[in-house]
Amino acid sequence: MTVFGGPVQGMSFTAAATEKISARKLSVKGIVQGVGFRPFVFQLATRCGVNGTVANTASGVSIHIEGTDLALDLFARDLIQQKPPLAHIVNVTAESVCPAGFPDFTITQSKNTTLRNTLISPDVSICDDCLAELFDPDNRRYRYPFINCTNCGPRYTIIDDIPYDRPSTAMKHFKMCEKCRVEYEDPDNRRFHAQPNACAACGPHVALYDRHRRKIDARDAIDKTADLLKQGCIVAVKGLGGFHLAADARNDKAIARLRQKKQREEKPFAVMSLDLNRIQTYAHIDSTEKKLLTGIRRPVVLLKKKTPNDLSALVAPRNGCFGVMLPYTPLHYLLAGHDFAALVMTSGNVSAEPIAIDNDDAFEKLGHIADYFLIHNRDIVLRSDDSIVRHTAGAGRFIRRSRGYVPVPVFLKLPVRPILACGADLKNTICLTRDDTAFLSQHIGDLENPAALDFLALTARHMQRILDVHPEIGACDLHPDYASTRYAEDRTGLQLVRVQHHHAHIVSCMAENHILDPVIGLAFDGTGYGPDGTIWGGEILIARPGRFERAAHLGCVPMPGGDAAVKEPWRMGVSYLQDAFGADFENMDLPFLKDLPGMKVQIMRQMMAGGINAPSTSSMGRLFDAVAAITGVRNRVFFEGQAAMELEMLAGEMGHGHYEYEWQANGLYRIMPGPIIRGVAMDVVKKVPIPVISAKFHQTLIRLFTDLCLILRKECGLNKVALSGGVFQNSILLTGLVRALGKKNFQVLTHEQVPANDGGISLGQAIVADAVANG
Repeated sequence: MTVFGGPVQGMSFTAAATEKISARKLSVKGIVQGVGFRPFVFQLATRCGVNGTVANTASGVSIHIEGTDLALDLFARDLIQQKPPLAHIVNVTAESVCPAGFPDFTITQSKNTTLRNTLISPDVSICDDCLAELFDPDNRRYRYPFINCTNCGPRYTIIDDIPYDRPSTAMKHFKMCEKCRVEYEDPDNRRFHAQPNACAACGPHVALYDRHRRKIDARDAIDKTADLLKQGCIVAVKGLGGFHLAADARNDKAIARLRQKKQREEKPFAVMSLDLNRIQTYAHIDSTEKKLLTGIRRPVVLLKKKTPNDLSALVAPRNGCFGVMLPYTPLHYLLAGHDFAALVMTSGNVSAEPIAIDNDDAFEKLGHIADYFLIHNRDIVLRSDDSIVRHTAGAGRFIRRSRGYVPVPVFLKLPVRPILACGADLKNTICLTRDDTAFLSQHIGDLENPAALDFLALTARHMQRILDVHPEIGACDLHPDYASTRYAEDRTGLQLVRVQHHHAHIVSCMAENHILDPVIGLAFDGTGYGPDGTIWGGEILIARPGRFERAAHLGCVPMPGGDAAVKEPWRMGVSYLQDAFGADFENMDLPFLKDLPGMKVQIMRQMMAGGINAPSTSSMGRLFDAVAAITGVRNRVFFEGQAAMELEMLAGEMGHGHYEYEWQANGLYRIMPGPIIRGVAMDVVKKVPIPVISAKFHQTLIRLFTDLCLILRKECGLNKVALSGGVFQNSILLTGLVRALGKKNFQVLTHEQVPANDGGISLGQAIVADAVANG
């Protein structure tokens, strides 16, 4: 048996100059179902002059070919080099077998086997060919909102089981008409064996309803929806992975009403525009961002705002960026094409709950928000939010990895045992491992209510079924009160491994970079439970998959009010000022203190002095909050990380110097926050502009942690530095540390395949759990 895998481009073949007929059985693993792979194999066999069969199996695709050795060699080479654009081949095994005398080449019925090791394609955007047909009046699918082919359309969100055939998808309820059936069975047709193939005569359809579930009589439901949006209405639109709440992005009243009804005070809304020309009227786009926007994944891309622009200021208040996407379904193209500069397309959910995917559920949950509902009758098997990407430090970085990317796996350096890693409590994802692949789920979200936890459980069951993974080990966060931890504890029959939050962050970065040796890990975030019972978040770890040591950390300060301090950064401002100045800070000319009733400050001081609801924290996120409060950027936030985000966006050029910094060394480096806070506070008193203070603060952190890494390299002999945690969504900090550490000849590891925030932590949990379980 011959195995082809890894860098398959280097394969070579030797042709045998003989007419003797040979036969081979090829087993192809990877993303090879639902991507036009069998039609491609059929057409390739025809070109190469080989006979045989091809079929989907539960572990991939099975191919039997018969012909001359030269023809078989050419077939095997082109199978890899000319594969369809959506296919991803992991490996090909080739076995010589006896010829069976096939008279031609055929696509046979899918084979059910006991193994289910296939990889499943993510949902992808409409292709150019289908888009051209959508707007061609002479095409029979003109303006049909569910047009697709083997190169585009829904995949993961409509799959209920494998093999990937129509009866195992949400299309099982729609019987193809004769014209669609002819396309489906024609090897020369682009829709040959395209499982979601349909047309207006036989496939799904859209309908428009008001919030009371009364159908709106309209000649064209999509045109009518566009008219309603232009009138200022809010419309719930059923898409690929769930519902969006849509509104005209230039209509202040509509956006204000959407914010009020959705109870989303200031968190930015994503917008969708028909094309790049429209986007360029309100946002800047560089070449990399253009590729992200126009690629088949179609994520939301964070783009710098143009000033002025004609979108409502309420779309992304006090934010320097818009989250922008291009249409990715034919329905979106039909809707966005009605002369909108942009449409708000925000997740169709109520606060903290998963997005709606079922029509009845949408009417029930969103009826108090949306005026109208544009729905369709194709089921969404599994919800999937839009992915969010930001181009920074030379690469696209995930803020949220979901639609368009899931369930493409992260390929690991070494095989691991079957593991279910349950992730964190915020930005939750789960991870399943199988051999050398790690499958991260789509974005599940914050586990604040039973609906979100039910979504986690549903996703875990679904992924285990379609991936045929039977976990032996469960991995969870060290925090005993996380809902994800309790979910893991309730899974009977699993060996449970509890993983420290920041260790998981660093190992997730190591895993996607194929690093097993120890690294210096900088783990910066808002909250993580430490083994000492304090709240960690500004950590330098010496980490390897199986264990870690804490090498340095931000000095701890009280967090007055506990979780209340996350929502009210002024509390952390008071705490850090108390730490830096003692009681004297109350006499300083700091504007943010004047906005606080004196009694509040006194209560905070009493809480900290008495240790009453004031847990100790070393969190980098809380340090950012404190600086944002002290500088007057924000005293209260409406979503996680808002204060730090605004502080970053206000930063000016980096040429303004830095603040003093110091640490204490006693086997463990303790970074003293006092000098930094004193420098910030004195600049505020001197009325130094906020952009200068923010730039100096960022530059201080870059210099400080570069210096500490140099010391640790000298002490430990380690030259690799991994950067992980939600604070590394900060472009200034990430770019600055990558550049500064690179200049000191460090090998810097960053995230590109999974988010640096808690959305990527389940990957690290899985790898740590495997290492711990193996001793």
